[in-house]
Amino acid sequence: MLKDLTPAGRQFAFLLVDKFSMLSLAAAIDVVRTSNRLLERDYYSWTTASADGETVMASNGLALKVDYAVADLPPQDILFTCVGLTTEFPAKSKVLSALRNWGRQGRGLGALAAGTFLLAEAGQLDGYRCTIHWENRASFQERYPDIECTNNVYEIDRNRYTCAGASTSIDLMLEIVRADFGSTLATAVANQVQHERIRSQGDRQRTGPESELAGKSEKLKKIVELMADNLDEPFSAAQLAKAANLSVRQVERLFLRHLNVTPSRYYMRMRLERARELLRQTNMPILSVALATGFSSHSYFAQSYRLQFGRPPSEERRSMVS
Repeated sequence: MLKDLTPAGRQFAFLLVDKFSMLSLAAAIDVVRTSNRLLERDYYSWTTASADGETVMASNGLALKVDYAVADLPPQDILFTCVGLTTEFPAKSKVLSALRNWGRQGRGLGALAAGTFLLAEAGQLDGYRCTIHWENRASFQERYPDIECTNNVYEIDRNRYTCAGASTSIDLMLEIVRADFGSTLATAVANQVQHERIRSQGDRQRTGPESELAGKSEKLKKIVELMADNLDEPFSAAQLAKAANLSVRQVERLFLRHLNVTPSRYYMRMRLERARELLRQTNMPILSVALATGFSSHSYFAQSYRLQFGRPPSEERRSMVS
């Protein structure tokens, strides 16, 4: 067992909203619970809250009784918002008001997964760097273009703590533990929860297409990351090749060997996947979606979209409304 004689403790609160992610919450809490066990004392404590203090239903259908209404929550070191499938819920105004009040008092604020949306809507990420689950990043960037939202697994910027949710909640909390007690304890906790590798703040999320790249060429990964970061103004084949110190022909062979697709087709698929996210998650006009994913022609965008998904963008949008 690891022991520490530091007298002060740290207190965390988790603000839960309807359809919150139980996995994100449990992952975060179990890191600090396990830390306490290895320290042999309750250095970390945690509590839960909801908009009005009532029981909250998780996205998996389990109901969780909370300790406080958010307005009655006593001071904590960090208040984490825990959100799942939706950022719209009853008494949302109470939550936003509480977050603004928390920020005015200079307290720490955090977000698990889509909770980043609530911090931004409350004006608590202005001038801060943050992250969010890759599936929500496109809509977040369109809605809050002035906020730097990375594709990293977590971000800590002064007293703002955000992560992509699910298992990345483990990495974020392990970094907090590491900052408090050092790498030895953080590694011991990771071993206890069977977390194979502690990811750093600079590690990228394994997004949709990028998840195909496990164990593949590092140069291929670099090119795909460059593609993902430049969907609105796509790089040319020559620019991609230059970034990887390869010829255009070498890049083509790399994609065909590892992914059985040409670079241009792969890039197009990434852009269209982003377009589908924007159509499903935002109210952006279809032309704006086209421009945001590198298409200068509405007709070419519609044609490409139909070829990829079997229906035009307008039908995609209607299906989400109905």
